[in-house]
Amino acid sequence: MTTAGTNGIEKFSAADLAGLREELLHAHLDSWQAADVISHYLATRGYGVSAPAARSTASRLESAGYPMDRMQEEFERLALVM
Repeated sequence: MTTAGTNGIEKFSAADLAGLREELLHAHLDSWQAADVISHYLATRGYGVSAPAARSTASRLESAGYPMDRMQEEFERLALVM
């Protein structure tokens, strides 16, 4: 579930992001697989996702160690409202 942040941008719940972060960290996925997981996460919340953009996002997040604040920022940019 998402909630509107103070600046009007959709925010993903901390619990959801933490669960996704744990999955990404412990599943030993490559960036293509991580992009699929991220795409599925966003799609189940009603957002469309560009596959190339998801792969770029997955690579950036992986290299940064999946920090929660960075995940939030990246997903706000990546998620396309359907």
